[in-house]
Amino acid sequence: MNKRNKSSLTKRIMMIIVFSLGLFGAFYVFIFNTSSKLSDHITMQTTPQPTEQFITTPPPTPTPVVPSATPKLQYTEAVWIGAGDIMSHKPQLPGSYIAAEQRYNFDPIFANVAPILKTGDFVMANLETPIAGKDVGYSGYPLFNAPDELAEALKHAGFNILSTANNHSLDQGEQGLLQTMKTLDKLDVHYVGTALSDEMTKKQVIVEKNNITMGLLAYTYGTNGIAIPAGKPYLVNLIDEQKIKSDITQLKDAGVDIITVALHFGIEYDPIPSEEQKQLARKLVDAGADIIAGSHPHVIQPYEVIETFTSAGKKKKALIIYSLGNFISNQRGDTKDYGVLYKVNLKKELTSNFTELTDITAIPTWVHRYKPDQYYRYRILPVEQVLQQQQDPLLAPNDYKQLKSDFAMLKTRLESMKQ
Repeated sequence: MNKRNKSSLTKRIMMIIVFSLGLFGAFYVFIFNTSSKLSDHITMQTTPQPTEQFITTPPPTPTPVVPSATPKLQYTEAVWIGAGDIMSHKPQLPGSYIAAEQRYNFDPIFANVAPILKTGDFVMANLETPIAGKDVGYSGYPLFNAPDELAEALKHAGFNILSTANNHSLDQGEQGLLQTMKTLDKLDVHYVGTALSDEMTKKQVIVEKNNITMGLLAYTYGTNGIAIPAGKPYLVNLIDEQKIKSDITQLKDAGVDIITVALHFGIEYDPIPSEEQKQLARKLVDAGADIIAGSHPHVIQPYEVIETFTSAGKKKKALIIYSLGNFISNQRGDTKDYGVLYKVNLKKELTSNFTELTDITAIPTWVHRYKPDQYYRYRILPVEQVLQQQQDPLLAPNDYKQLKSDFAMLKTRLESMKQ
């Protein structure tokens, strides 16, 4: 092969190689681009790019709700104690006189019941004798006048409220009644049913104990035919249904918690209340009275508990005592020597001021009269307690026997109107 042909062959081979390399390069570029686009396409399809970032915050843990406790109601309580007629018959005086001191001492009469009386906050009785002073002269029935020391003994025993409206209020005339009230004023003992002046009648008798207020009223059927001085009706309150209802309304308007009305009414020595007593007492309860404390019959009469309602329609109880009997006197026989103490618990809810009678206890008492010398002595004894103990050195077996029989009879009488 000549040199020219050899050179031509070499050129051809080189052109083939260059062409092959170009073709291979173009193929490689095509494959690469295609794979890249396919890869991008697949990536775009399977991994979308988020346009917003959502951050989920977990809800806060709720604070446990503890139910609020129901407010505990707050209460206050007090005790009302009622006793019957306090009389001063002439035979009661000599045995209580201390000649060496030239004065009277009636404290021993009340010594056996004083522990009961002193458990009360409002301790009340009917003072059925004037205390008109020594100068007038001391006297018994029919025109009473007792020594000042009787009032002192009543205070010592625990009494702080006395009804002075009864048929013996004017036994010693106007001056005797005025002196009685002045004596009680000096002793800081509340009295109700009589007044020193017309101006005084406009001042309501309201006593407060343990944050419980008691409004007090008292009235009598009459004054034994002794006329109330002209132009001075304020001296003694007489029973007048409409007037009493009006007085009750005024006490309610004043916002008192309890209203107690003392009524000197009924038939002497009758153990059963009259229809007039029952009608009047129940009407006064309807008008708003909570306690009716009856006196005058000088014997124990039944009591009854009436269901009534407040002005707001809330149910409550009212107590009607038709006669408390004789607390102290010289009267004997046919149960005239018996009386009864009533102990009534008063309970007030301090938010609503609703006040009600809760426990009601009747405690019969007996006036023990004995004669260690030429003069009589007197003691007021709680009958049930004496019967339980049977240790009184001044009582004989026959006394206990009689007490037991009378106590059973009196309990039956007391409860004969219970519903």
